[in-house]
Amino acid sequence: MITYKDQDDLFKSISDNLKKDVECYAFGGTAMMFYGYKDDTKDIDLLFNTLEDRSEFIKVLENFGYEEFSPVKIYTPEKLRDEHKPVMYKIGDSRFDLFVKKIFHTVISPKMKEDIFAVHEFRGRHKLSVNVLRKEHLVLLKGVTERDKDFEDILTIIRKDKDFDWQYFIDEVIWQFNHGDKWVLIDVEKMMKELKKYIFIEEKYFKQIYKAADKIKK
Repeated sequence: MITYKDQDDLFKSISDNLKKDVECYAFGGTAMMFYGYKDDTKDIDLLFNTLEDRSEFIKVLENFGYEEFSPVKIYTPEKLRDEHKPVMYKIGDSRFDLFVKKIFHTVISPKMKEDIFAVHEFRGRHKLSVNVLRKEHLVLLKGVTERDKDFEDILTIIRKDKDFDWQYFIDEVIWQFNHGDKWVLIDVEKMMKELKKYIFIEEKYFKQIYKAADKIKK
């Protein structure tokens, strides 16, 4: 497992070895540790704007001894067929899941960029900027990655943050659907139905998802 200190030290070391400035977005367990939702994680989840930035990041990992790791046991077969699946690198108990441009079908929307929760800058030889996404976006992305323990993390976020904005969340889901992610409604509805066993979710949010889905049939 990777602790917050492990993650912090890793990012500092990476910035010391970059040959250019690199920007990325943190989600998954990585972002949850920045929030204080959890103390450790199995992997560090990052999304890069460009292949160039991800390639530079990977070069540093390889110099540290990380090796490419098969995602077969981590993601579902449907996810593995997606052209935007991650490349993964691992050494010991430390693993990186590295996406570029999209997390499967999901893109970084204008709202995601505008409503960043925090920016952590690691300044070594070059600057590594890690943008931490808002909690509603963390839940959305965990809903679409569908990995082991993702649902537990979703439940942790919503239980710990009583001000979780469901309307903001649904608006983002529908935006993603209208901009090409045709699976997001299915993934999110499945996740929300499971959540209803543990927490109260107003029916109006389900109705908005179904209304958006009806557009496919018309």
